[in-house]
Amino acid sequence: MSTFSVIIPVKPGGYVAACRQLQAILPDDPGYEVLLAEGSAPSQQRNCAAREAVGDVLYFLDDDSLTSAENFARCLEAMSDPTVAVVGGPSITPPDDSRLQQLFGYALASAFGSGAVNRRYRAVGVTRETTDKELILCNLAVRRSLFIELGGFNERLYPNEENEFMTRVIAAGYRLIHNPAMVVYRSQRKNLKAFVRQMFSYGRGRGEQTLITSSYSLTSFVPLFFVAYLVLALLCIKYVFVLAPLVIYLCAALASSFALLLRSGSLSALLLPLLYPLMHCTNGVGLLWGLLHGKPAPVHDSSVRVRRLKRLGEPFSQQ
Repeated sequence: MSTFSVIIPVKPGGYVAACRQLQAILPDDPGYEVLLAEGSAPSQQRNCAAREAVGDVLYFLDDDSLTSAENFARCLEAMSDPTVAVVGGPSITPPDDSRLQQLFGYALASAFGSGAVNRRYRAVGVTRETTDKELILCNLAVRRSLFIELGGFNERLYPNEENEFMTRVIAAGYRLIHNPAMVVYRSQRKNLKAFVRQMFSYGRGRGEQTLITSSYSLTSFVPLFFVAYLVLALLCIKYVFVLAPLVIYLCAALASSFALLLRSGSLSALLLPLLYPLMHCTNGVGLLWGLLHGKPAPVHDSSVRVRRLKRLGEPFSQQ
C-alpha cells in the first residue's frame, strides 16, 4: 500500500488547523507522515519538505485545509493507474463562514465569477481527467518520485507554482485527475480588503507564470481585456454604443446572481453584481502588474524549517 507525506507550509508560529483535523480523523494511522514547513516563501517551503519526505505520495494542504480520511483512499484509487501523477479536488467554503465569506465563496464558485477555474471551489460532476484549471494546491496529491524528478515547484512563482508544475507533468506524459468528492474545507478571506488582495495576487501570479513559461491561455486574459474596455468606455462615453458590452456584462452578472439565489436561497447572492466587477478588475490589474514587472526572482528564505509532526508508523509527536 502506498504511503503519504502530508506537507503543510505555514508562517513561523502560525496556527495549523489542518494538523488538528488530521489528528482527529487519523490519529494513529501508520500510512502517513506530516511535515510542517515553516517560513515565508511557500514554494520553497513545499520543495524543502518534499525533499525530506519519505512517503510515496505528497499530499499538499494549506494550514487551514480541513481534509477527510476518505480523501487518502480517493488518491490511492486514482493512482492505481500508473499514468496518473496528480490527483486533487475542490476547496469548499465551510457552512459556518460569515455571510461575507459565503459571498466570496459564491463568487469564486460561479462560472461568471471565476470562469474555467470555478470548479476549484465547487464539487460538481464526476471523477475525470483534467488540466491545472480545475486543481488547487491547498488540496493536491502528487507522486513524490515524479515531483522530485521534475524539480518540484518553480520557486520564482507564488502563487501559480502548481499551475506551472502541472503543465510540466502533462508534458512528461502523465495525467491529472479531478475528483469532486475529494473535498477540503477552507474559510474565505474575512474582509473585502483581503479578498481584493487575493484577486490581485491571483492575477499577478498568472502574469508572472506567463512570462516564465512564454505561454498563455487567452481566457486568463479576459479580466485584463475587461479593464482595458472600461478605460476605453470612459474615454468614449459620449458614444452610447460603446456601453453596449457593459450592459450585457451587467445583465449576465444579474442572471448569475439570480440563478444562485434560486439554487441556494441565500439573499447574499443579490450582492454578486457588485462583487463581480471588483474581482474581475482587480484580477486584471494584477495580471497587468505581473506582466509589466518582468520575471520574478526566486524568493529565498534561509530560515525555512521543516518539522516532522508525525512519522510513518507512529502517532503524532506533538500538538
